[in-house]
Amino acid sequence: MLRKILTYGLAAGLISGLAMAVLTTVPHGHLPMAVEMALGYATMLVGLSTIFLAVKRHRDTTLGGVIRFWPALFLGLGISVVGGVIYALAWEVTQALHHMDYVNDYAQAMISQQKAKGASDEALAALTAEMDKMKAKYANPFYRLSMTFNEIFPVGVLVSLVSAGLLRDSRFWPARRVPAALA
Repeated sequence: MLRKILTYGLAAGLISGLAMAVLTTVPHGHLPMAVEMALGYATMLVGLSTIFLAVKRHRDTTLGGVIRFWPALFLGLGISVVGGVIYALAWEVTQALHHMDYVNDYAQAMISQQKAKGASDEALAALTAEMDKMKAKYANPFYRLSMTFNEIFPVGVLVSLVSAGLLRDSRFWPARRVPAALA
């Protein structure tokens, strides 16, 4: 099972990480932040769909078409952890290769957004101080890695729960049986 976790987790992390790299470098600044975030989470779901595929394949080929909830969830969570680590590393590589200053860009966008809403000078000063604290924390690579990991891991937990819940029922999307005459 460890091999499946590593293989499918690597696939999930690479799919999500590459999509994130493209979304943050190609249209950067051209799409609204909400659209970029929605696309980002959609690509995470695509990448983490490997959890469903892994659990189904494990159920159908290794376990003879039956899997219990907890082993299915464990497999999904393992894939989520590996995928999350690969995703976080992909973010570090993307930032390094493109010399991105994401946290500064984010802070400026948040401050500009509040200015546009007509925030008071005191509110802007408080927000600026908060953003400065965030910049200091974000400079620490361990903090940055954990923040990035925490973007994708909850999505993986959700996909793992849904996959385990659906696939524990052997009648849900059963394996195809090849007729003996065709085998």
